[in-house]
This record gives sequence, structure tokens and C-alpha cells, in this order.
Amino acid sequence: MPSISYGIEGESAPEFGVDTWFNLPAGKSRVELADYADQCIYLYCFQSWCPGCHSHGFPTLLRMMELFAEEPKLTFLTVQTVFEGFGTNTLDAAQEVARKYELDIPVGHDAGPESRGSVLMPRYRTGGTPWTIVIDRDRRVRFNGFQADVEMLAEGVRMLCR
Repeated sequence: MPSISYGIEGESAPEFGVDTWFNLPAGKSRVELADYADQCIYLYCFQSWCPGCHSHGFPTLLRMMELFAEEPKLTFLTVQTVFEGFGTNTLDAAQEVARKYELDIPVGHDAGPESRGSVLMPRYRTGGTPWTIVIDRDRRVRFNGFQADVEMLAEGVRMLCR
């Protein structure tokens, strides 16, 4: 049986393909890579009902946001990548999660066209949630994985933001 290869670390970052966003700057209706020229991107993927997202993923995201609060070359984004539980992992649920964690960053809701599943997930070959993606200023994916350790990520992001 062939093994499944997750992530696209080292490859060019594709557009996210997410159509529904909130917490955007005035005048914006969606997020595209070009919006963050000369910045690194920390993208956290979650589902509102995912226990690991709440026990590990969000605490990691919040800690990274705290560590890099004054770093102008790093942008934080998060997307609810829905691949199951379509009736539970709704836009309303994503908005409630953003309120719970007091997120003031752009938050996407990606259930895909006609609720057929996330568009972002196959583009980045994610393996579920919680999932973290770090993109450098040259639009190369530098981290794309499930096990996101704060200390390891912080060290890598510091190097990328120099």
C-alpha cells in the first residue's frame, strides 16, 4: 500500500482558495498571498469541534501571536478547514471560536464549494486539524505539519523574519 505524503514543505505556496473571511481590514473581502508581500505568513487550520485544536493548536497559535506581537514581517491567519461535520463546523461556529480566543486576525471559513470540503486542504496536502503552515517572504512553504511545537516554530520564524 502506498504511503500518504502530507504537506508541501519546500514548495511554492498556492493561493488559499478560501472565499469566506471575517476580521478583515476595511475594504477587503478575501485574503490572497499578494496581500502580504514581503511578510511571512503563519496559517493555522482548525475545525470548531476538534479537541486537539482547542487543547494544542489554539494555545500554540496564541503563544506565537504573543511572542511575535511586535514583528511587522509576520502575519497571522487562521482558517476553519471543514472536511467533516459540516453541520457543526459552520461559519457561525468559526465566529464563536474567534470570539472565544479573542482573535483579531483574519479568520477564514473553508467548507469548499457547495460544502464539498475544504479547498485549502488539498492545495497544501494537510492531514486534518490542527494543522500549521508557515510561508516565507519568497512564498515557499517552510513548515506544513500537524505537530507544531512553539519553541521549534519560534526559532524558525525568527530566522525567516530577519
